[in-house]
Amino acid sequence: MHTELAPAIDQQKLQQAIRASQDYLLSQQYPEGYWWAELESNVTMTAEVILLHKIWGTEQRLPLAKAEHYLRIHQREHGGWELFYSDGGDLSTSVEAYMGLRLLGVPMDDPALVKARQFILARGGITKTRIFTKLHLALLGCYDWRGIPSLPPWIMLLPEGSPFTIYDMSSWARGSTVPLLIVMDRKPVYPMQPALSLDELYVEGRANASYELPRQGNWGDVFIGLDQVFKVCEAWNLTPLRQEGIKAAEKWVLERQEASGDWGGIIPAMLNSLLALRVLNYAVDDPIVQRGMAAVDRFAIETETEYRVQPCVSPVWDTALVMRAMVDSGIAADHPALVKAGEWLLSKQILDYGDWCVKNKTGQPGGWAFEFENRFYPDVDDTAVVVMALEAVTLPDEKVKRQAMERAAAWVASMQCRPGGWAAFDVDNDQDWLNAIPYGDLKAMIDPNTADVTARVLEMVGRCALSFDSTAVDRALAYLRNEQEPEGCWFGRWGVNYIYGTSGVLSALALVAPRYDRWRIRRAAEWLVQCQNRDGGWGETCWSYNDPSLKGKGDSTPSQTAWALIGLLAAAEATGEAATAAIERGVTYLLETQRSDGTWNEDYFTGTGFPCHFYLKYHYYQQHFPLTALGRYARWREQA
Repeated sequence: MHTELAPAIDQQKLQQAIRASQDYLLSQQYPEGYWWAELESNVTMTAEVILLHKIWGTEQRLPLAKAEHYLRIHQREHGGWELFYSDGGDLSTSVEAYMGLRLLGVPMDDPALVKARQFILARGGITKTRIFTKLHLALLGCYDWRGIPSLPPWIMLLPEGSPFTIYDMSSWARGSTVPLLIVMDRKPVYPMQPALSLDELYVEGRANASYELPRQGNWGDVFIGLDQVFKVCEAWNLTPLRQEGIKAAEKWVLERQEASGDWGGIIPAMLNSLLALRVLNYAVDDPIVQRGMAAVDRFAIETETEYRVQPCVSPVWDTALVMRAMVDSGIAADHPALVKAGEWLLSKQILDYGDWCVKNKTGQPGGWAFEFENRFYPDVDDTAVVVMALEAVTLPDEKVKRQAMERAAAWVASMQCRPGGWAAFDVDNDQDWLNAIPYGDLKAMIDPNTADVTARVLEMVGRCALSFDSTAVDRALAYLRNEQEPEGCWFGRWGVNYIYGTSGVLSALALVAPRYDRWRIRRAAEWLVQCQNRDGGWGETCWSYNDPSLKGKGDSTPSQTAWALIGLLAAAEATGEAATAAIERGVTYLLETQRSDGTWNEDYFTGTGFPCHFYLKYHYYQQHFPLTALGRYARWREQA
């Protein structure tokens, strides 16, 4: 029983809010059974798709006026474009948006570009942009290939057991880099008609630009020396096994294209693969190219006025989380909508071996991926959430469901990393030195185990009656205990940021170790309470990845408020000590910000691609997470 409860939320208003949210989500379900909402990032995805089609000469596939309108309306008052909402503008993002508009024929003297140019030059211009922005400009002849780090194609041939192979890169880096080995070897330049120059974006003037790779003043500068050696070898055609490496990269790319045309389920891998095929002189009507182009088209969203491109699509993730929210908020486990969704999820289980098996020699397939099709890259986080979603519903063939869940749990168990946690896509993908190479300036070259993914696995173990080794659980708990921050919170790798990580870990510890970790749970709950905003909600800025003093600080959002409530409710169930006043204020915030159609609005980005460098806005996060929080609150109140 809970004691000293604050005045209860009006139950009628609470139930009305829950029903309105449920009704909205039910109305959004696709006939096939899944839920799927937009996954928004920044404008570079659209700009790079424009570049791809210009290079292939297939721009007629695009609604060019709508793409231009999209780029224009996302320019901010300061003249730049944002990496995430309200960040003040990002240099590389702004240069790529400017490039996109110029490729669409917008003249230099257009007022929008004049304003953008001022923003870009004030921040250092092209020479201060990230490597991938420079690479895209080099394809147009707007930047010199001398300023792009070299990646010798012979790295494709390094055998297993070498100090490094391509499988030491994260799945997303691998899928994007292997095709770039071809592109960066050939260093193509594709002149545009009419001719395009971005010389106006060089602060020092194009003629005075330096193409030396920036030094950091640490041991990582050794890679600058290596790069110089690689460039000499390229200049004198002394690169060993060059053609063999190119052929191996081409073979790898072709083998990893899905029947649907996708590569890796992410736009960077898809665009780079199509660029590689262009460099290798594949014809535009080649079936491989046509499938790839069609896959890119499917990642696009076209409205009456806009054309924009998502970096990825998230139907499996969206479906599983919506299902959990529905059951948590009182929808019957055998509701027809949930049965249909559950059977759709079962049909998406991946029973093929993917890249993960290179380092995981014992595991057998059984995971789920994020997207509609991505058989090479199932991920642990998705798989754990899908298993919990299936556990929550009742399907016509429970035996088949249970077999699928056990198969998934066995695969997840086999993916545990040496430190005791779990990563997203690979085992022991943790060679941090790769983030120091000049090419890796996004600091996203590896996929180490993280607290949030590890917590998701432990929550799955705690919620579902599965065969799971107790030693693996103990190792994971030890890992989480070691990862707790001094303030009591946990880092969030895949969601912004410490609120996300802390909510996930509390949800796990409350189920698998409430007695042993009571004081850790209490510390985490206290941290969440002290982060609460005056309006009753919670929020955390993406800047907390850059500046740890911003942990738990930011304008309130529905998704982050829901995460905090989920964490506090889990802590209350585990310890019997409820931060009731904070919970009530948080629930009130959600009730007061819900719109008449049962939805919530959220401008801020609360999903994370690469910390400090790439962020996401899941359009369903602001819908199903608040519903989960309200549903769990209602159940907690009933038990009080």
